[in-house]
Amino acid sequence: MLFGISGANITNLLKFSTFANLTMNAKIMNHNILIPEKDPMGTAIFDYYKYGKASKLRVLSSQFDEDEIPVNVLFRSFEQMPALEQRALQEVKGRILDVGAGSGCHSLELQKRGYSVCAIDVSPKSVEVMRLRGVQDARLVNLFDEYFTERFDTVMMLMNGSGIVGRIENLPYFFLRMKLLLNPGGSILLDSSDLKYLYEDEDGSFLVDLAGDYYGQVDFQMKYKNVTGDSFDWLYVDYQTLSAYAKENGFEPVLLQEGEHCDYLAKLILK
Repeated sequence: MLFGISGANITNLLKFSTFANLTMNAKIMNHNILIPEKDPMGTAIFDYYKYGKASKLRVLSSQFDEDEIPVNVLFRSFEQMPALEQRALQEVKGRILDVGAGSGCHSLELQKRGYSVCAIDVSPKSVEVMRLRGVQDARLVNLFDEYFTERFDTVMMLMNGSGIVGRIENLPYFFLRMKLLLNPGGSILLDSSDLKYLYEDEDGSFLVDLAGDYYGQVDFQMKYKNVTGDSFDWLYVDYQTLSAYAKENGFEPVLLQEGEHCDYLAKLILK
């Protein structure tokens, strides 16, 4: 039960890519990559690949109770992926950028299907594992690195990929960055979750402070063995809000599929 929330768990609600280790704030998006001493998820991924098992990958937050990520789910096959991820892999086209690729499970599946995939992550250990597993183009790259200037037809951001944005006010900059990476007519495939239900009262009303921060902004920190990562912001954005920002920034939003746990898959097409 993730963060003490009844009916939710780490594999189907608040999912993470290794890009969760990217730290952002309201004004500046971090352009760095990680060092091993600050890379708990990458260390867990490396251990699981090498030994076939891993210790607890702990998730902490000032807003929720502590929980953990089962490391084995980061190595899932296509058949083990949730329906939203399976649908996303069926929607890709052309040259693909897999953001926060982790252990490379999505990239490996797309390679099998004959696609050209560039898999990026800020975790050096994760990139090492991807290469060992056979990902042909795995790179230690931050999505917001201005020196990363290649073009793609599909940018794929799965496992609550909206989290990389950090905070709601960063969305315009995110879309600007996507315009620099996408070919004309290209698209972003992104999934996220609407956390509004966490604030639902027994009478069906929602106890959301409209004058406060956006309710989908969460702070997290990860720990694995003796490796502690820095605290980071993570954004869960409802589809209506994402859609509004997409339209304002030159993208046409399409709701492809809704999940069973207030999650959804969106396609954002560059006009």
